Amino acid sequence: MAFASVYPHYIAKAEKKGRTKEEVHQIIFWLTGYDEQDLEKVLDQKTDFTRFFAEAPRMNPNAEMIKGMICGYRVEEIDDELMRNIRYLDKLIDELAKGKKMEKILRQ
Repeated sequence: MAFASVYPHYIAKAEKKGRTKEEVHQIIFWLTGYDEQDLEKVLDQKTDFTRFFAEAPRMNPNAEMIKGMICGYRVEEIDDELMRNIRYLDKLIDELAKGKKMEKILRQ
């Protein structure tokens, strides 16, 4: 599945709850190490999730601090690295949409 096909849903979910595209980007950049230019390239090339995470400049070491339920699974118990990374991103976007402060979302 292409990251670009899910990305608009992340933005819509955030904006529906009064949050911004810039905040979604901040989460993506924090988790993956991508920057604005990298993200544009990923979206233009319709990069799939496997490549999106495999080619991430760096996964944030604090991602392991992301805990809790997402889609019926405890994110910290997911063995498959790709699925865990996808769920990390889903969890962070959910937290944004639920109104959490960015400092909490970014585990600072």
